[in-house]
Amino acid sequence: MRRPDWDEYFMLYAEIAKLRSNCMTRHVGAVIVKENRQIATGYNGTPSGIKNCFEGGCLRCKERILGNVRSGDQLDRCLCTHAEANAIMQCALFGNAGSTKGATLYTTFTPCIECSKMAIGVGITRIVVLDNYPEDVTEILKETNIQMTHLPYNNLSKWISLIDPDPEASKTPHI
Repeated sequence: MRRPDWDEYFMLYAEIAKLRSNCMTRHVGAVIVKENRQIATGYNGTPSGIKNCFEGGCLRCKERILGNVRSGDQLDRCLCTHAEANAIMQCALFGNAGSTKGATLYTTFTPCIECSKMAIGVGITRIVVLDNYPEDVTEILKETNIQMTHLPYNNLSKWISLIDPDPEASKTPHI
């Protein structure tokens, strides 16, 4: 029997986390892992207490959908918090911020410059990504010795296909 390796396993969790995103333009999920244990998750969207992005909470995202703002432009106008930042803040909020030193960040997109700076600041030493974000953070990560690994999406699709869409149908009767 073959099981997902650790990178595939935790990236599957990041894929699940992105399902909670309330951003209208891009869904991103992130997971922070230390010693093969998940310590935080995050997804992108408006902060708690602010109307969800898809309900009109973020005007910048609305302008992007209308074609008035290009991807990666005017990020300072965006009300959505990035998935990576949300995961890092969860560590602080729940008192496990010290456990990020030497941790791995799994994210469905390469982090932006701001999230990369946060990852550097909290001591994350490895970032595993599925897809590229418009900003290129390769040099800043290299300069700070953070290893970035691109995981091919095909590595996940084989595991996703094994998830039974009807759990009731696969139940074994108790004898």
